[in-house]
Amino acid sequence: MSSELRARGLTEQDLERLLERAGGLRAEIGKVIVGQEEAVEQLLVALFAGGHCLLEGVPGLAKTLMIRTLGRALELSFKRIQFTPDLMPSDIVGTEILEEEHGTGRRAFRFSRGPIFANLVLADEINRSPPKTQAALLEAMQEKEVTYSGETYVLDRPFFVLATQNPIEQTGTYPLPEAQLDRFLLHLRIDYPNAADEVRILAATTGEESAAVERVMTAGEVLELQALVRQVHISKGLIDWVAQLVRSTRPDSSDVEAVARFVDWGAGPRAGQALILTAKARALLEGRFAVSRENLESLVPAVLRHRLLINFKGQAEGVTSQDLALRILEAVGEPRSPLG
Repeated sequence: MSSELRARGLTEQDLERLLERAGGLRAEIGKVIVGQEEAVEQLLVALFAGGHCLLEGVPGLAKTLMIRTLGRALELSFKRIQFTPDLMPSDIVGTEILEEEHGTGRRAFRFSRGPIFANLVLADEINRSPPKTQAALLEAMQEKEVTYSGETYVLDRPFFVLATQNPIEQTGTYPLPEAQLDRFLLHLRIDYPNAADEVRILAATTGEESAAVERVMTAGEVLELQALVRQVHISKGLIDWVAQLVRSTRPDSSDVEAVARFVDWGAGPRAGQALILTAKARALLEGRFAVSRENLESLVPAVLRHRLLINFKGQAEGVTSQDLALRILEAVGEPRSPLG
C-alpha cells in the first residue's frame, strides 16, 4: 500500500488522517443515531465505495434522520427530494425557464438546475412516485450526469444517492424497476432497536437538548478515500469465490436447489463488482489493505437482497431474497479453485 500512497502523493500520515476523519464521521452520526451500528457502518461503506444506497424499514426507525445526519457531518451540498405521486421528472432534474435581460429586453431560455445537482441527494420514500419519475434518477445514478434538451450536465463529485422506502404501506406505491434497483450498491434493512437502545432513544429524544453535529469531512477527503478503496488488495482466490457466489444466484447455472425452485432471475456481474468494492471499503475502514472472506460475507445480504427476483412459488411460500442470499452463501462454502 505504501507504493500506492506515494503514487497518489499521500503519506502514511495522510492515510491515518483520512481514517481518523472516517472514524470521526461515524462518531458524529452516533451522536444522533442510537444503535443501528451495522446500518451506519454499511452506509459509510457504500459512501467510500462510491455507490448509492437504498434504506428500507418501517416508519419511525430514523432512516431519514440517519441520512440527514450524514449530510450534516459532511462538508457536501445536500438536497432532499420528497417523492410523491404527483412528482415530475423536471422536479428532480430541473427545467428551462424564460428569462429577459433587463438592459436589452432580449429573452432566452436558461436551464434551472433541480435538486439532483448536489453531492448528497436524499430520495425520501422513493417508491411513492411512478416509474417515469423514478427513471429520472437512472442516468444520474449510473453516469453521474444529466441530459436535458440535448445538453449534458456533469454532476459534482462525490455524488451519492440515498433512497428510503417503507416496506409495509403498499397502497399508492410503485415498486422500483429491477434496472433501477440494480443501480443501488447496497440495500440496507433497518430493524427495530433492541430493548436497551430503545430506552436510550426515548431518553435522548424527549428532552430539551439535541445533539450538535459537526462537519468533520470534506468532499476532497471523501474522494481521496474512494480512490484508496480501489487500491485495496483482494486475492485471486477471493475474486473466484465472488464469481462463484454470484453465478450461484442464477437458476440456469446454480447448484443451489432453492435457487432453481424459487428464483426467476439472479444477480448480474454488477453484484460481484458491488461485493468486491464494498468489501474493500470495509477492509480499509478497519485499517487493513487486504480483503478478507469475512469482509465479503458480511456484505452478501445487502448486495444480493435487491438483485434476486423471487418467482411466484417462492412468494407464495414466503421465501425472501434475504433467506436465499444466506442459503447461497452457505452452499458456496469455502473459496474454490480458480474458475475455468
